[in-house]
Amino acid sequence: MDKLKVLLTREQIAKKVAELGERITHDFEGESVVLIGVLKGATIFLADLARQIKLDVSFDFIAVSSYGNSKQQSGEVKLMKDVDHSMEGKNIILVEDILDTGLTLTYLKNLLLGHQPKAVKIAALLDKISRRTQPIRGDYVGFEIPDEFVVGYGLDYAERYRNLPEVCILETDDQSG
Repeated sequence: MDKLKVLLTREQIAKKVAELGERITHDFEGESVVLIGVLKGATIFLADLARQIKLDVSFDFIAVSSYGNSKQQSGEVKLMKDVDHSMEGKNIILVEDILDTGLTLTYLKNLLLGHQPKAVKIAALLDKISRRTQPIRGDYVGFEIPDEFVVGYGLDYAERYRNLPEVCILETDDQSG
């Protein structure tokens, strides 16, 4: 049986997402932005963030695989779906649920820079700085969190728990098989 402990409430998340939206609106005043969501985990964060940005905003999505169904990252990133449209000359904000080792976001940032955008920024709801192995940082970060396995608000464990309105620490009973 899995146990969940609330780390961030829906109210804390909503307040922080509003602040991030204000910062992005200010930083890109008078310009348009493309939010590129990293599927599937970033979808809820992207939707809430988009509603807080007072600019011309469009969406695209990208998908990678690095975790599978385990709690440990595989160490390699595989592109599953690239963006659908040209990003040349656009202001891109790569939207991710969590910045962990930095492996995935380093890979994606380099991939997107190949599209010759005007700018590439990173928005991450959560940041586990203690696990960073790549020299990358988020430009718009919601919360720095401890090295715990978290679910909810788009984050999952084997495709479960994405729909939780809070971010929770997941403690699994490894004996349950």
